[in-house]
Amino acid sequence: MVIEDRELLEEAADFLRALAHPVRLCIVRRLLREGSCNVSYMQDCLDAPQSTVSQHLSKLRQAGLIRGERSGLEVTYRLKDERVAQILRALLRAEGKEGTSHGDEEAPASCC
Repeated sequence: MVIEDRELLEEAADFLRALAHPVRLCIVRRLLREGSCNVSYMQDCLDAPQSTVSQHLSKLRQAGLIRGERSGLEVTYRLKDERVAQILRALLRAEGKEGTSHGDEEAPASCC
């Protein structure tokens, strides 16, 4: 295996590892649909403590999937770039979760 290929595969594995939790998938799907959200909104949607949501956001940020923009005391999160959005759309489409009218009906306890 060529070193460049190995580096590319390692980057892909890191990307997928960052998504390898239902809460993080829910967060990125919501960001993909809404464009941006703050922690309070995600906390309400996920019905999870702020500390839990913040830990998941931290992992997504460290992996380079999302970015936060501070405005006063509030931080609004969005997907880092279009490449991330394209990959997420492909993953969700492959699983049949994106582009369906019943997406929100499948998870009534949250808005993800």
